[in-house]
Amino acid sequence: MAERTVRRQARGLKRMAEILDAAESVIAEVGYPDMTTNQVAARSGMSPGSLYQFFRNKEEILDGLVSRYTDDRQEFWAARLTAVTPDVPLEALVGQLVDESVKFKSRSPAYWSLLYGTATGDQLAAASQRLHEDIAGQIAAMLRRRSPGLTEERALLTSTMALATVKAVMPMITTATPERGAELVDELKLMLVRYLS
Repeated sequence: MAERTVRRQARGLKRMAEILDAAESVIAEVGYPDMTTNQVAARSGMSPGSLYQFFRNKEEILDGLVSRYTDDRQEFWAARLTAVTPDVPLEALVGQLVDESVKFKSRSPAYWSLLYGTATGDQLAAASQRLHEDIAGQIAAMLRRRSPGLTEERALLTSTMALATVKAVMPMITTATPERGAELVDELKLMLVRYLS
């Protein structure tokens, strides 16, 4: 009995992940405001009625995506930043983190359109702010490991500014031609290295 319940729960989690994957691709194509639950159901290969067993409306789908992105990004940054030691050159560190962010952007275009789009609601804005505060705190801790004399306040201000710079430049990178995007990535790295030096 317990084994059957575990299998059913695992199937349910897998199905929810498939729905969120489908929602992500629909959002990347048409944007969240124009996404419908019928489009998501069709993309995930299920009937709207079946989809409603997991998510009652598009707001619940959004909640699921926000949770997924928040957990994923927190794990990503925690793993990357806690592994940084003071002997890693700043240019290499900035290069790796910017490149990883750009790769994630291309793998998860809905993430950027949701978290940085203009048609986001209060709940999404609050989730985005929590995520950025968490990442800024992790970057600040990494900066203090690299420069022990740095005050906590200064490290947090510096990390918040660096994160805001990435957030501002990333949409420019996503809409640029590949050549222009590469130039913008190089400039972003240069700015961050000079600022963080």
